[in-house]
Amino acid sequence: MHTMWKGSISFGLVNIPIKLYAATEDKDIKLRTLHKKCHTPIQYEKKCPNCDEEISTDEIVKGYEYVKGKYVVLTEEELQEIKDEHEDKTVEIIDFVKMEDIDPIYFNRSYFIGPGENGGKAYGLLRESLNKSGKIGIAEITIRSKQQLAIVRVYQNCIVMETVHYPDEVRNVKEVPSVPEQVEVGSKELKTAIMLIDQLTTTFEPEKYKDDYRLALQELIERKVNQDEGKTPSEAAPRQNVVDLMSALQASIEKTKKPQAKGKTTPKTQQPKVVGGDDTNEKGTEASTAKKTKTVRKKA
Repeated sequence: MHTMWKGSISFGLVNIPIKLYAATEDKDIKLRTLHKKCHTPIQYEKKCPNCDEEISTDEIVKGYEYVKGKYVVLTEEELQEIKDEHEDKTVEIIDFVKMEDIDPIYFNRSYFIGPGENGGKAYGLLRESLNKSGKIGIAEITIRSKQQLAIVRVYQNCIVMETVHYPDEVRNVKEVPSVPEQVEVGSKELKTAIMLIDQLTTTFEPEKYKDDYRLALQELIERKVNQDEGKTPSEAAPRQNVVDLMSALQASIEKTKKPQAKGKTTPKTQQPKVVGGDDTNEKGTEASTAKKTKTVRKKA
């Protein structure tokens, strides 16, 4: 099991070296997004819609949108300074409470706690103390630059830490629409409902509950693999250089031009420069040039 955090648990003057391990894992089947035509995985480029250009990682900064369309930029140095101030490698137990005092809505993520070097005896002391007292510890810890509230309890023979939401992270239940304040329920209906609950009441056995959707999806994937329905992406076509493409287009245009008859010259679109000529000569030349251009356009 991979160690994701090293530090210590402290309560009072007792300090226990520990290691954290993720207690749960996401079993969702991750599907890739492919191009239907060639089955190549789709790439998502980092692009600025304002500048209409792709940007690199070193051009990206972090910001907070405090008003629609307005941001305050936070530098890496500023974020690192706050992180250094609040990152403490200690799970500090500040209170002990009863488990039933905490509503499950506060629970977030679970971690197994294992003893660090030379921490076995103190680890066992904390585990037995929690078991005998029937209490759980309320602690604070910083994980990945985020300060977390957590509970410390015993699960089977292991100490477990579960991060919990702060009160302001749990939304106000009064904001849920259409929740009735009070409903008149008939005694017969209530009695029947309670009877149904009693009939379905059992001992919690987590092993009997399965993710039917995930199992069906996994079975479908395995069946397609066994039937040799796998797809291989087509080889990427070589990218043409824009300059070479323009050259090829220009060459094609030149190739399709009709050969000109002998004695005819291509009219010049620019005015010929007359050295030492007067105004009359210049005007005459302009008129001549315009006349030739007009004649060529008619023929075309």
